[in-house]
Amino acid sequence: MKNIFLFCTAGMSTSLLVTKMRDAAKKNNVDVNIDAFPIAELEKHMDDVAVILLGPQIRYAFKKSKELCDKKNIPISMINPMDYGVMDGDKVLKLALSLINK
Repeated sequence: MKNIFLFCTAGMSTSLLVTKMRDAAKKNNVDVNIDAFPIAELEKHMDDVAVILLGPQIRYAFKKSKELCDKKNIPISMINPMDYGVMDGDKVLKLALSLINK
């Protein structure tokens, strides 16, 4: 099972998106684990992760986060602000899966 981790300021604003993504994964029979954490815990959650997604509100942390992810060959991306704003779990799950499958 692949782990998809989302990060935001405190790990709480992404919780609804995580729920929507889990629903999309279940609907499409995709076997993944999806969780959200505060950006301050990024390094703590890098050992068993297939892809990392950052919420738009922490765009400032992308450069440093990407440097850390690149060292461990972990794909990372910002979540599209529109998809985040409407909590489009299907689109964000597709983004995560496309990064995993690259």
